[in-house]
Amino acid sequence: MITVESLEFRYAEGDFFLHIPELVIEARATVAFIGPSGSGKTTLLNLIAGISLPRAGRILTNDVELTSLDDGARRDFRIRNIGLVFQEFELLEYLTVLDNILLPYRINPAMQLDQTVRDRAARLADSVDIGDKLNRYATKLSQGEKQRVAVCRALLPDPPLILADEPTGNLDPNNKDRVLDILFAYATRTGATLVTVTHDHDLVGRFGRTVDFRDFHASVRRGAVA
Repeated sequence: MITVESLEFRYAEGDFFLHIPELVIEARATVAFIGPSGSGKTTLLNLIAGISLPRAGRILTNDVELTSLDDGARRDFRIRNIGLVFQEFELLEYLTVLDNILLPYRINPAMQLDQTVRDRAARLADSVDIGDKLNRYATKLSQGEKQRVAVCRALLPDPPLILADEPTGNLDPNNKDRVLDILFAYATRTGATLVTVTHDHDLVGRFGRTVDFRDFHASVRRGAVA
């Protein structure tokens, strides 16, 4: 599902430098990325999704070499193949909850938005207790509600890969368990791969594999892994 080879990445400013000689994540795996804040976990999610590109190395996601695609091709691939749960939610404040969940279908004309999709969006919202807020605007939601909208949006297109950046970080204990249950149930039902960044070590035991970013510290040639 995911292969990272000889990856090197740095930002234009600062000392951040990430070097991963090799990382392979098998299809259907459930993986938790852990490590100190600033250790490169979110950066690697963005690289796997094709949002960012490394300065060197190869990244294959769902058997497609993203590092060989242009911006438009990476965007189309991401919409079709990856469900992204961003740490900052990335909701559009001028849209309702329902329209935010439906967004992947609105920005990709190749994906048909019909009543079946709308019904699935409503069922997803019900499953995380926001079904009564479908007509509410994102500006009127709590942080936890926004997080749940983001999870629904990620799952709606039935992607083979879910990349979630702290998907439970803004949730109370009950909703934290509920959202994780939904992500794991989706992965089990569809055979999707689930990769999650988390600082909550109480959750790590639920994942089949843990990748500790402290293991990459010895690979830094210059500066600090952040």
